[in-house]
Amino acid sequence: MSLFDQINNDMKEAMKARDKVKLEALRNIKKVMLEARAAKGAGSELSEEESLKIISKLAKQGADSAEIYKQQNREDLAEQEMAQVKVFENYLPAKMSDEELTAAVKGIIEKTGASSMKDMGKVMGLASKELAGKADGKEIAAKVKMLLQ
Repeated sequence: MSLFDQINNDMKEAMKARDKVKLEALRNIKKVMLEARAAKGAGSELSEEESLKIISKLAKQGADSAEIYKQQNREDLAEQEMAQVKVFENYLPAKMSDEELTAAVKGIIEKTGASSMKDMGKVMGLASKELAGKADGKEIAAKVKMLLQ
């Protein structure tokens, strides 16, 4: 079962359970996925990697929005955003630990044959694909910079 199908099934369950927060979050995911499918051409399917990127982006946007709401003393809105972020995170793979990220980036550096900061773009391109949803882009970039120096 694809991630898109799983989200559709979970939407039905959320409707039956009258879980408004989960239903709203799942509708957001489905909307963005449908837009992405339409942009690629009629009838095309999203790969699991693309689906995970979409959900990861929504989770990051929600967390950023919640932070802004907290700064503006709008705890009610911040809590709503974080509740949706928790739903998004249920569909994402577990985040990598620092040690796992270091090992993965070292492996990617070896694969690409990178030796200096000039090769950072090459490493980041592959790392972003392989580690999509498993680690934040900023963390990956920081680790690549540290290891290429």
